[in-house]
Amino acid sequence: MTATHLNFKTAPGHQILAAAGKKILRPGGREATEQLFQWANFQPGETVLELAASFGESAIAMAKRFGVRVVGIEKNPDSVAIATEKIRAAGLESQVTIIEGDIFHLDAISEQFDYVLAEAILTMQSQDAKLKVLQGIRDRLKPGGKFLSHELLARDNEKNIHQTLSQAIRVNATPLSQAGWREVCEAGGLEVQQHNTGKMGLLNPAQMLRDEGLLGTLRIVWNVLTKAQIRERVRQMRHAFKQHEADLGYIVFWASINKL
Repeated sequence: MTATHLNFKTAPGHQILAAAGKKILRPGGREATEQLFQWANFQPGETVLELAASFGESAIAMAKRFGVRVVGIEKNPDSVAIATEKIRAAGLESQVTIIEGDIFHLDAISEQFDYVLAEAILTMQSQDAKLKVLQGIRDRLKPGGKFLSHELLARDNEKNIHQTLSQAIRVNATPLSQAGWREVCEAGGLEVQQHNTGKMGLLNPAQMLRDEGLLGTLRIVWNVLTKAQIRERVRQMRHAFKQHEADLGYIVFWASINKL
């Protein structure tokens, strides 16, 4: 969805930030994603299923950097079309495919993968929905495969954080505690093997510079300052993040199929 067609009052927070020019929309930024890549230790020819692949940018980057084959699943047909064109332009048709589909129906994909990657996806689901997606992820993993996850962490006050974030970002955001993420993974047939946590820095200026670079950050700041509708929504999100700064963070973890 382009910025000109957005309803700025009701659109989810990630669409507002994307309209402002932000490309990295993960709570822990590039640094947290790099931790996932270190745990994965991708080898050329291995396979990755990426959930909510959007325009295919991260799938293309993984294929180029690690030599893996990536299948991305994306619900928005316009995003799939854009991603397909980007893949063609990069000459990666044999390595990257973005298919139109729903993360709640991963059983529509027959292939199993060495890795399943989900970043800032599960947080936006209810507890029951988290469980359904995780069960689908389990079934799409090869024996010995790894589920790589990057999500919001609620160290305390989960209920209050849920209410505040849902109002600010217009999505049913439900971060969990470390124990909560471990428990829902176990219920979905997955066992967390390693995890790291840190501060949620999505709108932190220092993290933005690291994630977006100087020119990208300046572009975002300019759009926020000059476009009133974007500015108001970003202000609301910043206020929500600041309100729960002590309890809100990010978590990255990898999990394997629970053999019990």
